[in-house]
Amino acid sequence: MGPHFFSLRIRPILSLMLLPIIFYSLSACKKSKSQVHNAQMRLQNKDIIEVVTQNMDFQTVDTIPSGWHTFRYTNKSKEPHFFLLDKYPEDKTIKDAEKEVMPVFQKGMDLINEGKTAEGFATLNSLPTWFFKVVFSGGSAMVSPGEQSVTTLFMEPGYYVMECYVKMSNGIFHSTMGMTKELIVTQELSDGEPLVPNVRITISSTEGIEYDSPIHSGPQVFSVFFKDQISHENFVGHDVNLVRLHKNADLTILENWMNWADPEGLMSPAPKGVTFLGGVNDLPKGKTGYFSTTLEPGHYAFIAEVPNARSKKMFQPFTVQEPTQEAKNTPFPKK
Repeated sequence: MGPHFFSLRIRPILSLMLLPIIFYSLSACKKSKSQVHNAQMRLQNKDIIEVVTQNMDFQTVDTIPSGWHTFRYTNKSKEPHFFLLDKYPEDKTIKDAEKEVMPVFQKGMDLINEGKTAEGFATLNSLPTWFFKVVFSGGSAMVSPGEQSVTTLFMEPGYYVMECYVKMSNGIFHSTMGMTKELIVTQELSDGEPLVPNVRITISSTEGIEYDSPIHSGPQVFSVFFKDQISHENFVGHDVNLVRLHKNADLTILENWMNWADPEGLMSPAPKGVTFLGGVNDLPKGKTGYFSTTLEPGHYAFIAEVPNARSKKMFQPFTVQEPTQEAKNTPFPKK
């Protein structure tokens, strides 16, 4: 799809508001280890929507009922990827974007890549008004090659486009290489349910990323509540990515890489010393999504795809220890 990726992520430059959607929240009480285990078993036993990337593609179903669904995303390619689910306004499809949106973004991206950032963003003012009614409805956050993520979301009925806009090493977006897919969500309601988390994450533009309990090794179910959602300096909203930090990880390089507006931002390959393990992509204000994983002891971080994530408290390193030890969420050594 090429520049289509920006068309699906950028918040209204013309100050138009996104469509309101259903508010979902969970109770604040702590859940026992048995409840977390039951949540994991429910994931194993229920129908899971498999999403597989072999190269620049999404191999998955075409139609699902509305309601709660768990997506298991397996990245079998050699590139880092994510998928974002974008709900289109009625009567609009990818074909409309190809005609009315892609050429605008291609011109804008060409200017940005030439170092003419202000001119590139100014070009985006010629986007069609229907574009600003696209609702960014979650998905899997970044996943490294050979890794897998599990994300649970509530899907409203409608027409969606699944996309990835990580850049190739030559600056071409994965969406340009064809990494998009239509997904139809029908009026029929699934029997899925929200999960029982053992760690609750809240993200907001004012408080950044916060979580309510120590994080131990072993199976984990994280909920992510979007207290608000805004357009940041790079015109995208915030999300939560889980990253494992190895000994050679450079936090400054990672922070800069997570901003697409940086010349080398979101460009493959990902920074050395990091492994992306998924998370929850952009959701609107008031929505909750979940991601499930099994953590080994080591250094990790939650980070949002925004400029200056650390100053916004949206880059939170932490240490995972064995469940039998007292958790000490100590900072990863800064570089």
